[in-house]
Amino acid sequence: MNSSPFEPSVLKRFGQFLFDIFRGLLMGVAEVLPGISGGTVALIIGIYERVVFSASQAVKGFVLFVSFKKANWIKAREKFSHIDWPLLIPLLIGMVIAILGSSAAVYPLIIAFPTITSAAFAGLILASLVVPIKLSGGNWQLKHYLIAALAASFAFTLTSIPRSTDTEPSEILIFVSAALAICALSLPGVSGSNVLIAMGMFTPVLLAVNTLDFRYLGIFMLGAIVGFASFVGVLQWLLENRRKATFVVMAGLMFGSVRALWPWQTESGALLPASSSFIPELVAFLACAFFVLAMTWFETRLSNRKLA
Repeated sequence: MNSSPFEPSVLKRFGQFLFDIFRGLLMGVAEVLPGISGGTVALIIGIYERVVFSASQAVKGFVLFVSFKKANWIKAREKFSHIDWPLLIPLLIGMVIAILGSSAAVYPLIIAFPTITSAAFAGLILASLVVPIKLSGGNWQLKHYLIAALAASFAFTLTSIPRSTDTEPSEILIFVSAALAICALSLPGVSGSNVLIAMGMFTPVLLAVNTLDFRYLGIFMLGAIVGFASFVGVLQWLLENRRKATFVVMAGLMFGSVRALWPWQTESGALLPASSSFIPELVAFLACAFFVLAMTWFETRLSNRKLA
């Protein structure tokens, strides 16, 4: 008897595919919005290590493949076989859709309601600190707190750099800014958008996406590929060999990056006192914090049920 195309297993796989597209949408939106990192979102939604491992295998496989040696092609095929394609394909689809859509639709909302959205993202990031702390195994010693403090200081300093004036960028600047910003995709706590803002590249990138400037986008993508390929292998090694210290650093980076999300800032990024009427910002902050904590609790309960 032929199986129906609507069997539960098929529907389950299709549902997972749609869910992974949704997770890609979240990561894509995060890459566009200043102050929040796609790596942070990947950490929150529980796919961070899977993405890093698959990306590392893809880079290693590509390097072996372009060596044009037959023996290395076999090794490259083995690397490619370890890639989590069922996760990455829908994830990339969602990210592309989100980046294109966010550039045209979401960003104007950020311009219209800057303080409320910044407060919301700050609540999201601070509540999400439970994720890297949990993945680090807890039981921090004094050295771990010192490492986290140094990482937080680095992120705070990075986000304190005055924002440059957006100008017509050169090809070299496009390439270098992309290489630096893409590392935020693999490093929670450091926003790629903030890097672009500090380098005066945020508006030009959004303009290139909205106008489909393929020359600009081509150079940007090349820089992003080179930057990501140079960093993701190191990150995988750290996760496998220095797991606790790596997540301690990530927690520190996430905490320090909240400086970029202080709702009241000048155009150059200098901090201002809180407004006297800060109730909408406080509500947005608490709502996002509660949402993240609730999702974390739900995920923990679900994981415990699966293990039971």
